[in-house]
Amino acid sequence: MFSVSACFSETYAEARPKFCAAAAEAGGALRSWLNPKALGPNGERLFLDTARFGAADAENMLVLIAGTHGVEGHCGSGAEIAWLKSGGPAKLPAKTGALLIHALNPYGFAWTRRVTEDNVDLNRNFVDHDKGYPNNDGYLAIADAVLPRTWDDASKAETERVFAAYAQKHGAFGLQGAISGGQYTHPDGIFFGGNAPTWSNRTVRAVAREELSRARRVSIIDFHTGLGPFGHGELICAVSPAAKSFARAKAWYGDEMTSPEGGTSTSAVVVGVMTDAFPQELPDAEVTPVALEYGTYTVPEVLTAVRGDNWVHHRGDLGSEQGRALKADMKERFFPAGDKWREMVWTRAEQTIGWALKGMAGG
Repeated sequence: MFSVSACFSETYAEARPKFCAAAAEAGGALRSWLNPKALGPNGERLFLDTARFGAADAENMLVLIAGTHGVEGHCGSGAEIAWLKSGGPAKLPAKTGALLIHALNPYGFAWTRRVTEDNVDLNRNFVDHDKGYPNNDGYLAIADAVLPRTWDDASKAETERVFAAYAQKHGAFGLQGAISGGQYTHPDGIFFGGNAPTWSNRTVRAVAREELSRARRVSIIDFHTGLGPFGHGELICAVSPAAKSFARAKAWYGDEMTSPEGGTSTSAVVVGVMTDAFPQELPDAEVTPVALEYGTYTVPEVLTAVRGDNWVHHRGDLGSEQGRALKADMKERFFPAGDKWREMVWTRAEQTIGWALKGMAGG
């Protein structure tokens, strides 16, 4: 029997060799994609790694993705390694393969950030950059409070005042949407969608074309953390409720599945999510994507950590006592310490993977 908690890693530098070793031991075909644009905090090179299982022409492909939002890769990496250690590859049904994508955003994973080396939130970057960007007037109204000049009691009080006034006018969910819905005007802000496809965007598209082009059915589980009750894994389907893939996901996951557009999710409605790339790159496949979002702490605590991380990288000193405290807070809010949360992550992941495999098999 394997230790679930030992599948999780404290750093990207620990997670990568652990993932590669577990994938090789399970018989996976490994590939590595070097990020040429960034290095880790100790000058280390950063890689997106993939492990593929099953026949090259497998009809059904299970895709597990870790680290779309870098720091959340602690969770996804642990779940992927637990699947490998629990004999997941050997239990795949007939005509079914699997592709594990580890550290989609290796910079964010290594630096304990949600964003890429360009300060871009990948789940806002998959828009058509040749067209006009979505407006977010709410963010414009509160941008100075999101990224204050200083990080102290006075600036925190002022931010609270601005946020409270906005929420009074637009509601708490209106405030969450203004902050986290995505914005394309402030490159130094949070939830910035970018002004071009990032390295991770281009790379995951290449991975999809090269590894999944022969599949007829592709089921995606993208691991995330930070929203919802502690340790609960919410199954979020971010596609339009009118889409065929939404109906498929509903049939597979039932009432466990939530919808931002349908108002049943803890997530705000966002555009340009990463999983949109897969149906775009695989037009002949039935693609059924969900995000598996694990709760950690309250929304205000998580948002404060994201703002603090953004502030210290743009206006603070990473090497200072304050900088170290803000980074430690960021890690805890997205990867809570202790075995209990990790075990809850794997229990829900194993259950969700089972539903996905059964769904693809027509069960």
